[in-house]
Amino acid sequence: MDKDKNELTEKELKRKNDFEKLSSEMRQKGYKMKNVVVNTKKAKYLAFLVMFPFMALTFWLYKHVNGFNLDGISWGDAVALPLLSLCLIIVHELIHGITWAIFVKNHFHAIGFGIVWSTLTPYCACFEPLKKWQYLLGTAMPTLVLGGGGAVAAVMTNQLLLFFAAECMIFSGGGDFQIILRTILSDKRESVYCSHPYECSLIAFEK
Repeated sequence: MDKDKNELTEKELKRKNDFEKLSSEMRQKGYKMKNVVVNTKKAKYLAFLVMFPFMALTFWLYKHVNGFNLDGISWGDAVALPLLSLCLIIVHELIHGITWAIFVKNHFHAIGFGIVWSTLTPYCACFEPLKKWQYLLGTAMPTLVLGGGGAVAAVMTNQLLLFFAAECMIFSGGGDFQIILRTILSDKRESVYCSHPYECSLIAFEK
């Protein structure tokens, strides 16, 4: 997603100027900037490994409570599942944006949505700094709501289609949880986070 300065849109140029002002202010306060590159191709390969324990636990819980009979899946369900998952992926990004927008000064004006076309990966970005716990909460929230909440609802209602959708949402949180693990394992206790103004990366200001 690297872009030449001449290729930046008017909105991206404004974000770039705002980010340069923010960087200057943070350096004056003693923070050091770290660019955390998000490799979307690598993240997809690692997503299953990261989320497999959660998916396995959810499968065990559903099977233990309701049993597991694929005969209950109709052709209509097979068609509905990818469509439902696609809609939930959009909701996933909206939940990121809604959560982060609560904490920043300009709310939704500081939030951006888009797609990395090379990997067909949707994303949500926040261009104002967030405290560590705010960033972590917003990053985890879609998986907690759509994955964890969906799985609980599937177990309670014995809905196999909903269960598979919840599993998809847990898997789709693999990239988010990789970033969470990298953030938690950081040895910098005082830090704030925001998205790069025009590249697919996360900026950490640490001291």
